Amino acid sequence: MGSGGLELPPGEGGSGEGGEDTATEVRSGSVSLARPMEIGADLNWGADTWSEVRTRARRAGRAYIWLNLVEQRLRAVVAAVLRPIYEPVHGDEWVIAAAGPAGQEWVQRAVAVREVSRRKGYLLDPADDTILSFLTLPQLRELMVQHWPCFEPYFDSRREVELALDELEVARSAVARNRALSETVLAQAERMCARLLELLSTSGGAGPADPADPARPAGRRLPVDAVEELVGDRFGDVVGVHTDRVRLQRQLPAEDLFSGARRLDGIGIGLNLLVQNYSGRRLVRLAESGCRIRLLFLNPASTAVRRRERELGLKKGELSRSVEMNILHMRRVRARLHDPAAFEVRVFDETPRFTAYVVDGDTADGLAVVQTYLRRVRGMEAPVLVLRGGRREIVRGSGGVEEEHGLFATYREEFESVWQDARAVS
Repeated sequence: MGSGGLELPPGEGGSGEGGEDTATEVRSGSVSLARPMEIGADLNWGADTWSEVRTRARRAGRAYIWLNLVEQRLRAVVAAVLRPIYEPVHGDEWVIAAAGPAGQEWVQRAVAVREVSRRKGYLLDPADDTILSFLTLPQLRELMVQHWPCFEPYFDSRREVELALDELEVARSAVARNRALSETVLAQAERMCARLLELLSTSGGAGPADPADPARPAGRRLPVDAVEELVGDRFGDVVGVHTDRVRLQRQLPAEDLFSGARRLDGIGIGLNLLVQNYSGRRLVRLAESGCRIRLLFLNPASTAVRRRERELGLKKGELSRSVEMNILHMRRVRARLHDPAAFEVRVFDETPRFTAYVVDGDTADGLAVVQTYLRRVRGMEAPVLVLRGGRREIVRGSGGVEEEHGLFATYREEFESVWQDARAVS
C-alpha cells in the first residue's frame, strides 16, 4: 500500500514483523477502527421507552381511525357531486379534468401511484382502482374548494368545512409521518372529525329537535365513538368506564343522559343520580312528552337498608330517611302528570346488588349507566360502567359473523326480574 494509504492494525493476538506483538500499537499514518463494543450502542428499550411508544401508538391509532372515516366520507361526497358533471365527457379520467391546471401536479402524482400499485399487486379491491382512491385528504379538499358552487347547495357554511379540515392537518401530518401526537391535538382532531362527519352527512348538520327540549338536538345523548364501533366487540358493549360518578357526569351529565328519552328504567337504593341531578320540572316535561318512566327503590323499611347503613358507617335511620325523601319527591312529580300510569314507582326488599339507569332500553341507541355496590364505598365514589344497547356483530376467526348480546341486555333483564317481584308505591 502506498505511503498515502490507510493501514489497518492487526486483530487481537496478531503479531507484526519480527514476531513482535503489535495488538496494542498503531503505526504512524494508520487509522484505528473502533470495535462494536467500543461504540457503546444500546439497542434495548427500557420500560419508560416502551411506555412512551405504546402511548404514541394508542394516540396515533385513534387519530388514524377518525381521519380514515373522514377521508372516506369526503371521497364519497366528492364523487357524488363531481362525477355526474365530468364523467360523461371525460370518462375514467374525470378526476384529472376536475383537478384542472391548478391540480395537475398532485393528480398526476396520484396517477403514478396507482400505476405502481397495479404493477405490484397492491390493489386488493377492484373498487379502489380509481384515481379518486389515491387522492389524499388535502387534495380532496382542493377539489371541493375549486368547485364550491357545485357543493354549496349541500352545505350551510363553506368556512366551517374549510376550518375543520385545516385543523385536522396537524394531526394528519403527525399520523402520516409517525410523529408524536399530543393528547390535546388528538382531542381536537377527534372533535373536528366528528363535526366533519356530521357536516358531510347532513345538509346543515342539525338533527331533529328533542321533544322534551326543542332547543336541544336529538340523538346526541352519547355520540358513537369511531373507535368504539371498530373495536367494541373486544369489550362487550362497555363504551365507558369511570372511577366514580363525578367523572361520569363530566362526560355525560344527567341532563344529557335523560333528556329526550322515550323509556327510562331506574333501579337502586335511592337513585340519587336521577332524583338529585334532574329537576322535577324536567321530569314532568319528560313524562308529558311520552316517556314511560319506571323507578325501583330499595324499601326504606327493609333490613337491607339497615345493613347498608352499617356498611357505610351511617347513623341509624339516616339512609332510610334519605331513600324515603327521594320516593316522596317522585310521588309529587307523578301527582302532577295528566297520566300518572306513565310514571310508576315500586320498592323491592332484596339485597341491592347494583344501581342502573337504562335509557331507551328497547332500541339500538339505548344507553345504560351501571354501578355495583361496594362495602364502605358510597354510590358517588363507586366505579361506573356505561353500556351501549343493541346487538353487536362479532367476527370470528373462521371469518363468520355472529350476533351476541352483551352486558346491556343482562342488566335490563335483571331489572325486569326485580320489577315483577316489587311492590307498587301508591
